[in-house]
Amino acid sequence: MAGLYLDTSALGRILLAEPDAAAIRQTLADYDAWWSSALLIVELRRLAARENLEPIAERLLSGVRTVAVDAASLERASRLQPPEVRTLDAIHLDAALELHARSEVAAVLTYDRQLQTGCAQHGLPLEAPGVG
Repeated sequence: MAGLYLDTSALGRILLAEPDAAAIRQTLADYDAWWSSALLIVELRRLAARENLEPIAERLLSGVRTVAVDAASLERASRLQPPEVRTLDAIHLDAALELHARSEVAAVLTYDRQLQTGCAQHGLPLEAPGVG
């Protein structure tokens, strides 16, 4: 199976040992590769630092392939619809769209409602295990 795009709302649940962490891990196991924007590195490390969980965050990040945040990706993200998608989510959405266009990812794993709305508007399949 192709890869899975994940954002901090998903990987952060594993980091924080949320009740749905096992379901998320099971979903991750269904995909050949895990992808994200390099933004995930900053977001997850900052979350880990607040919670004193840096070693766990580093282990989680070691399994994620990232795409750079560059001027072109920021330009695209600034123009993405819908405008209700917040700035950092727009950067994730842009990365997911680019990876999906290259057939690197089949779906997006996120619990962020605005990012879910953006994915739905652009036809990106969603995963959100444990929600229902």
